[in-house]
Amino acid sequence: MTMLEDTKVPLRMKLAGLWTSLMFCYVYGDFFGLFAPGRLQDMMAGNFGPLGPTTPGILVGVSVMLAIPALMIAASLILPATVCRWVNILAGAVYTIIMLLTMQGALPFYVTLGVIEVLLTTAVVVYAWRWPRATSP
Repeated sequence: MTMLEDTKVPLRMKLAGLWTSLMFCYVYGDFFGLFAPGRLQDMMAGNFGPLGPTTPGILVGVSVMLAIPALMIAASLILPATVCRWVNILAGAVYTIIMLLTMQGALPFYVTLGVIEVLLTTAVVVYAWRWPRATSP
């Protein structure tokens, strides 16, 4: 039996990959949510679910909330190590909490994606927390 080469993946790439996976779950969750009974009618009536009427402020707020994980993909690759570590710990923890709060009472598809999202953001926190330390020369 031939052994497969197992290349070590740099931590920054792991973090960027986790944030990328999270974004795909968000996109699919939002897309599948359009199939929930009454959802399109609510949207056409100007309702933004539990946030109430759709206003420019609500749309900006939700846009910022969803842009942060997308920006974390790049941030995980370009920020200085110390800043990158703490930003990933903080953002990962915040988005874990957001998901835990928003999936209560949700449709089964949303809960399924929510559990995956919680696992992804928890992994971000754990990997960032365990960031390897530089060795002295």
